[in-house]
Amino acid sequence: MALTKKDFAILDEFMFDVQPLGLKFLARRPDYLDRLSRNMALCEMLKTAQEGEVFYADAQNHNCDAGLYVLGQTEGKEQFLNGEYGAGLRVFSDTRSASRLYHYISRIPRDVVNYVAFSPLNRLPFEPDVLVILANINQAEVLLRATTYETGKTWSSRYSAAIGCSWLLAYPYLTGEVNYVTTGLGFGMKRRKLFPEGLQLISVPFDHLHSLLQTLREMPWVPPPYEPDGLEYVKQLKTRLGIT
Repeated sequence: MALTKKDFAILDEFMFDVQPLGLKFLARRPDYLDRLSRNMALCEMLKTAQEGEVFYADAQNHNCDAGLYVLGQTEGKEQFLNGEYGAGLRVFSDTRSASRLYHYISRIPRDVVNYVAFSPLNRLPFEPDVLVILANINQAEVLLRATTYETGKTWSSRYSAAIGCSWLLAYPYLTGEVNYVTTGLGFGMKRRKLFPEGLQLISVPFDHLHSLLQTLREMPWVPPPYEPDGLEYVKQLKTRLGIT
C-alpha cells in the first residue's frame, strides 16, 4: 500500500526545525524531476534537499568519490582501498586501519543505482526508499521509541569515522534497519560543516515507514511516568501489580 501525504502528516506534529527528506534510488532517470544543476558530495545533497530543493543526481553530479563508491557507481581508487588516503587525512593512524573501513561499510551493488532522487517531505513526489530526519534529542527519543514500540527490539547505531553517507543511506536501504547517528561525529560532514552538532540524523528504510507512521499515531508520545505526576503514577502502578 502506497504512503500518502495523510500518512506522513503525523510528522508535522514534531515541528522539526528542518524538513525531513526522502530519497529514492533509481535505475532509470526520473522524467518527473529536474537534474541537480551543480556538483557536490552525496552528503551535501542531503543538505540541499533539506533546504527545499527537489532534484535527481547522476554520477556526473558527484565531486566526492566516497558517495559514488557507496552507490556502486564507481570502483574504489587504489589509494582509498589501500588506506593511503585515509591515513594521509589523519582520520586513521595508518594505512591498515584506514583500509579496514572498506571491508565493512555498506555499499549498493554495481548497476543497481544510476540516479538518486531527493526531496524535502513537504514536496515529496515519490514514496521514499529512505526517509532521513534531523531531530533534537527529545524528538529522536519519540521516533526511536516508536521504531521498537511494537517489537521490544533494541536500538542500534552504526557509523564510522569516515564515509558516513554509507551508514545514513546505503545501510538502511540494504538491511532494512533503522539507523541513527549524532551530527558532528563523521569526518566528511563535519569538515563541510553541513549540520549543527549534537543532533540526531535518523534514517528510516521503506519497509519500516508504514509501521513507524502508524505507531506514531497510536503510541503515547509522553508516557505517564514522564508527566509532572509521574512518580505518583509509578507508585500506583506498583501497588496495582503487587510490586513492593
